[in-house]
Amino acid sequence: MSLSDVYGPVTDEDALRTLTHAVDSGVTFVDTANLYGLGRSETIISKLISTRREEVQLASKFGIVPGGGIGKRTVRGDRAYLREQIELSLTRLGTDHLDLYYQHRVDPNVPIEETVGALAELVQEGKILHIGLSEATGAEIRRAHAVHPIAAVQTEWSIVSRDVEAHVLPAVKDLGIGFVPYSPLSRQWLTGAYDPATITEADGRPKFPRFAPDKLAANQPVLDEVLAIAAEAQITAAQLALAWLYEKGRTLGIPVVPIPGTRFPDRVDENLAAADIELSDEHVTRLDALAARVQGERSFDLAWVSQGREQG
Repeated sequence: MSLSDVYGPVTDEDALRTLTHAVDSGVTFVDTANLYGLGRSETIISKLISTRREEVQLASKFGIVPGGGIGKRTVRGDRAYLREQIELSLTRLGTDHLDLYYQHRVDPNVPIEETVGALAELVQEGKILHIGLSEATGAEIRRAHAVHPIAAVQTEWSIVSRDVEAHVLPAVKDLGIGFVPYSPLSRQWLTGAYDPATITEADGRPKFPRFAPDKLAANQPVLDEVLAIAAEAQITAAQLALAWLYEKGRTLGIPVVPIPGTRFPDRVDENLAAADIELSDEHVTRLDALAARVQGERSFDLAWVSQGREQG
């Protein structure tokens, strides 16, 4: 998503440079979606994989209907839309298959069994190798997996967003599914680098409740604690947040692959280093206590994410 302008302006050339640096540095998993930049992200990625397809496990998504902006979009999980979108994504990416294809959001009007059944047809045809779900509830994951094995579930998970631990993570552990935390740095906030004064009109973060001025102020003590722990551990706050997720994955026995987006090669290097960091038990305990203090929901509409439907 950061290959488009959602977290700040980036040229196609700079986006490709950062992406290429990531793969040169050993990153093998590239996650995109048809929605990101309205196809721009996929088109940029195509320039990389035109010569390096076998080096990359490539994931994309379908389901969120473009138009209307954050908080105003709709979802489609019907077979016709899926068929249309996979062809468009493959064309933009310049490849004949995806390694992983996610339903980006669950369609409340189409049983998940029908959507996964249509995705299974694409597996049979070789257009996708594996099926993923994004922001599905624990119950939805189990229903989907009964139709066709689900390889990965992608949902927001971070030091300050932990609702997935109640139902989603137990489901993926029971079923042997990998977990892909998105926004592992809470859309840059956990790094301490988020500056409201630099936000452009294209930036989507002000649409999220936690980025409202009053919530940013209320949550500053939480961020201060994160930055303090990072300083004690002699690592960056971004590395701390990612290392915490890796530790949680090991503790829970779940394969965890965070996807921290960035526009800059040096941030790629910073994030990669987190894979080799082990946190002390004391620091993990202190970090574990922070989510309960955070004010503001993680989504503009909880029904849009698994959290709201789990509560319902």
